[in-house]
Amino acid sequence: MHILIATAGSHGDVAPYTGLGTRLHRAGHRVVMATHERSAALVRRSGLGFHALPLDRYATSREDDAQGQGRGKGAGLSKVEQIQLARELAPEMADAVAGACASGADVLLFSSSLAPLGLVAAEGLRLPSVGVFLQPLEPTREFPPVIFDMPSWGPFANRALGQCAQSLLARAFAPGVRHLQRSLGVTPQALARRRTTWPVHHGFSPAVVPRPADWRPGMEVAGYWWPSEPPGWTPDSRLADFLQSGPPPVFVGFGSMAPSDPERLGRLLVRALRLAGVRGVVQSSWAGLSVEGDDVLTVGEVPHARLFPQMAAVVHHAGAGTTAAGLRAGVPAVPVPMMLDQPFWAARLISLGVSPGRIPFQRLTAENLAAALRGAVHDPRYGRRARQVAALLATEDGAGRVLAAVEQLAGGDSAGGRGGGTGGRGPGR
Repeated sequence: MHILIATAGSHGDVAPYTGLGTRLHRAGHRVVMATHERSAALVRRSGLGFHALPLDRYATSREDDAQGQGRGKGAGLSKVEQIQLARELAPEMADAVAGACASGADVLLFSSSLAPLGLVAAEGLRLPSVGVFLQPLEPTREFPPVIFDMPSWGPFANRALGQCAQSLLARAFAPGVRHLQRSLGVTPQALARRRTTWPVHHGFSPAVVPRPADWRPGMEVAGYWWPSEPPGWTPDSRLADFLQSGPPPVFVGFGSMAPSDPERLGRLLVRALRLAGVRGVVQSSWAGLSVEGDDVLTVGEVPHARLFPQMAAVVHHAGAGTTAAGLRAGVPAVPVPMMLDQPFWAARLISLGVSPGRIPFQRLTAENLAAALRGAVHDPRYGRRARQVAALLATEDGAGRVLAAVEQLAGGDSAGGRGGGTGGRGPGR
């Protein structure tokens, strides 16, 4: 079976799908990932096929802005600006997604970032499809929308706000959706039917976010699917020597976030590590961090699955993927969220008992980070609870659940499956 996985976004929005794709490939399926050109090496290194989508202009716009070019905000585009940019690029993105879907796939898997366009393509091409989401975006009474940093306002308000968030996302993709509907002959009624029965599997653990009771049938929490690991990876001599030269250090990294003043942030981090009395491994990433000293080492891209278990704690931006990696490693966390779903994951870390608290990036100081690090490293409650959560995650098989669902769907399960009930191929097939 030929399976297409389509996703877009930062490294953290691509890497987990390499693990999912690898699992599907090991089961005997041909798997192709459609995503940014800049992720081609990552995908191919995982043994998967690669199909380029013209999405790098969107990613570059976000990266340039995040690096402070023009506005210097340092945390990426605002929600309004993201919607405006998505609307501008939506028709181009829509054609590219439809083209990838029409390139021979038997089953289509879409991340949340491409699902609005993917659903139309799947319906127009009459192909079975599955949503594979990293965040719980479906409205629910149990928590407020994850893309907004807000407290729970009660069941009714939470659900209403979730529906507002869905409307904002739909507005961003509306030009592309309409464009695909016209080009593929998909009626609003057919698209609405597919949406109401579309199967979606979420790539996080029910131990971290239990499945909301008010979600419709077909919305499942599968468990994490972990990024594929580079074959034969070993730490370079600098990192290996540093890890062996003293007690376990603290990891600090902000993933694809790019603060506008990396030099200032680097000085803050060094001071915080010294105040806390801990060593540190700082990942440069998009933040452009570069700090050195007897008790701190800057590294580039390092597999979190290999590095995190050797840490005393992890400080990160609370992106979905980095949050998952820290939980898997069984180490305490100090989340420093910046935007979108990051405050949601930070709150989950606190509620799970693996973190002494979050520090919003805008309020980050050497003093409050040092205080949080002392708690995370020296209070045994956080390490003990982190190990308990890691043991729970080790019993789950999120990728296996998606594999079973995909094989069942391709075998004729009609729920959210072949559009129009024909089981045939769409135009031009």
